[in-house]
Amino acid sequence: MGEREKGLGNFLDSLAKWLLRFRVFAIPARMFSNSRIAWSMISRVDRVRVRRQKDRLLSFELPNHISIIMDGNRRFAWNRRLGAEIGHRHGKEKLKQVMDWVLDLGIPYLTVYALSTENISGREDGELGTLYDLYVTGLDEIAEDPRIHEKKVRVRVAGRIEMLPQRVQDAIDRAEERTRDYSDFTFTVCLAYGGREEIVDAVKGVAEDHSAGRLSLDEIDTEEISKRLYDAHIPDPDLVIRTSGEERVSNFLLWQIAYSELYFTDVHWPSFSKADLYEALESYQLRRRRYGE
Repeated sequence: MGEREKGLGNFLDSLAKWLLRFRVFAIPARMFSNSRIAWSMISRVDRVRVRRQKDRLLSFELPNHISIIMDGNRRFAWNRRLGAEIGHRHGKEKLKQVMDWVLDLGIPYLTVYALSTENISGREDGELGTLYDLYVTGLDEIAEDPRIHEKKVRVRVAGRIEMLPQRVQDAIDRAEERTRDYSDFTFTVCLAYGGREEIVDAVKGVAEDHSAGRLSLDEIDTEEISKRLYDAHIPDPDLVIRTSGEERVSNFLLWQIAYSELYFTDVHWPSFSKADLYEALESYQLRRRRYGE
């Protein structure tokens, strides 16, 4: 946008604010803003804007692997004076939407942070029970979702699965079994996951092989660690998105995101829109990845 257009936009914005100080303009404006016509116009404008964003995105290179720290379910609910359970349910439905958007763009790898090892030790039993029920329902829905099978999405769960209740472990087995022969897309859910714990588990495997004489000291390198991670067969994330305003990685994929681009947004996860996703991808496309150069 040029300086002339920006100046005109600022002038119109200032004029509108000045006019709204007067009741003769403010009352009709308020009535119109709450009308179906206004919401229809806003919705139509948003759809046009998102279509244009998508066209721009597809003109440049997209990331091969997106990972998302889905933060803000509880804050979303508390801001609306709702229970945390409602926020988690909205978050579950949002994940289904985001997966559709990622599939539509043809991005082959999506990894999400759903439950940390710290969450298991720090959350109340009631909230954890709600989360576990949502995981069971969500995994079973994914296993039966026609689009998952149409797009040949392989579903994987990474973490210390043994920490989860048996009903969640059974749902994981069902989802992974139903999709194990697919390879066009990979959707990974990190449950009972911690980045430090993942590295410790990998190092233990290296130590056991070295102790048994299967691995010499000179053979231990970064590749040996990498191939022992929970999901060693997928590439490292190109882009990490975190919602809800926090600007930290919170023990998520610590080994894998060494050279990932990080994007933080103030939007709570249940409110994360297609436009928000596209803005994160546009930000990624504007960056130059140096890999230590």
